[in-house]
Amino acid sequence: MNEAITASEQELASERKHLEDAERRGRLAAAASDQETVLVAERFATIHRSRVEILERKVVVQRDELVLAQREIEEMTVEIRRAGAAGSSDSIRAAWRDLEAAGAERPVEGEVERAEMDRKRLEQAIEAQLAYLKKKLGKQ
Repeated sequence: MNEAITASEQELASERKHLEDAERRGRLAAAASDQETVLVAERFATIHRSRVEILERKVVVQRDELVLAQREIEEMTVEIRRAGAAGSSDSIRAAWRDLEAAGAERPVEGEVERAEMDRKRLEQAIEAQLAYLKKKLGKQ
């Protein structure tokens, strides 16, 4: 949408320049008493003026559309977060109920984090041992 707005604004700037050129040519032709060129310049100025008006409206509508889309995205994001938070906590509670019914116990605060760190340390130690053995076997 931003790219379309930028393109429309560039097109609008170009049309404004064409309009200014046509009006300037008309003034110059009028000063030189060249009625035929004055009429041609007025015709081109009318065409460019119409295009400028349409492009100005187009840019306004595109900006309004962008604002609307951004508002919709924000609203959907809030709804998704709200639904995700409610849904995930419900599913987590249900999962723990099932695990506890099967005899499992909930970990104490911080125990999950400690177990994860222990698992990572163990993986690092295993990787280091493998690297050592590969190096040792590669030399023999």
